[in-house]
Amino acid sequence: MTDAPPSRWTTPENLLRISVVVAIATIAFKTVAWAVSGSVGLLSDALESLVNLVGALFALGMVTIAKRPADDDHPYGHTKAEYFSAGFEGLLIFGAAMAILWASVERLLHPQPLDQLGWGLVLSLISTALNGGLAMVMLRAARQHRSAALEGDGRHLLTDVWTSVGVVLGLLLAMWTGWHWLDAVLGIAVALHILKEGGKLVWTSSQGLMDEAIDAETLTTIDACVRRFEAERGGAVHCDRLNTRRAGALNFIDLHLHMPGDWSLAHATRLRMELEAALLRDVPNARITVEVLPIGVQTQSEVAEQNMP
Repeated sequence: MTDAPPSRWTTPENLLRISVVVAIATIAFKTVAWAVSGSVGLLSDALESLVNLVGALFALGMVTIAKRPADDDHPYGHTKAEYFSAGFEGLLIFGAAMAILWASVERLLHPQPLDQLGWGLVLSLISTALNGGLAMVMLRAARQHRSAALEGDGRHLLTDVWTSVGVVLGLLLAMWTGWHWLDAVLGIAVALHILKEGGKLVWTSSQGLMDEAIDAETLTTIDACVRRFEAERGGAVHCDRLNTRRAGALNFIDLHLHMPGDWSLAHATRLRMELEAALLRDVPNARITVEVLPIGVQTQSEVAEQNMP
């Protein structure tokens, strides 16, 4: 099943603005929940929501920069700015995890009874519902808009949801058993979990900044399109040297188109444009560079690569 066409109400900018508002609301709910209960688990949850707020603000800034058109200093555009957002959120998560670990170890060494857990849990569950609903909308929109920043923020919110669920379950166990140290152990578990998620975000952003190839499914689509183009022309032309990279919402596709050397420049140009049009139909948001060469001819860079030790 394919996702529905993106709505103007679910653009990355609008959803990140909503994420900022939701983050402020959840910080308020969770801070009150921690204040009335004294739970270090709920404190850890509130700290992660603070990270959500800072991350959403930074992501909104990066999405705004990514939409800028290409210029003399950035001829390929600014779409990679979105990857800085994911990396920044990952680093924020590391900082929050360290703070949670410190508070949890302190509470583990000096356990304290928990007060008014009922209200604390209710406020935490309200925050969890807000984050969960927004996370699902953001992840669906991230696929539609191919937005790395939106995906990073959505996955961060989803991590916050599972963290909150774990906190609530742990607090219920502590309340039923009377083992107050469970609250501190839960805080440590939360910190270790979000450390792992922070590592994933940093890794994802690093791959995007290092010109990672287009995903395997899209590569298969490109290959099928090129093979179809060759077959429709009776094998008189062939393509090679396909290279791809993804930068935010854009797909960059470079390849060589070989044809008989005695064909006219006008005919060669028409074929190149037909290949570009075919690829654009199958691969949205593509930036395509096709180099036309006579059959049997290599570029100087190919010759240099072959002669490299």
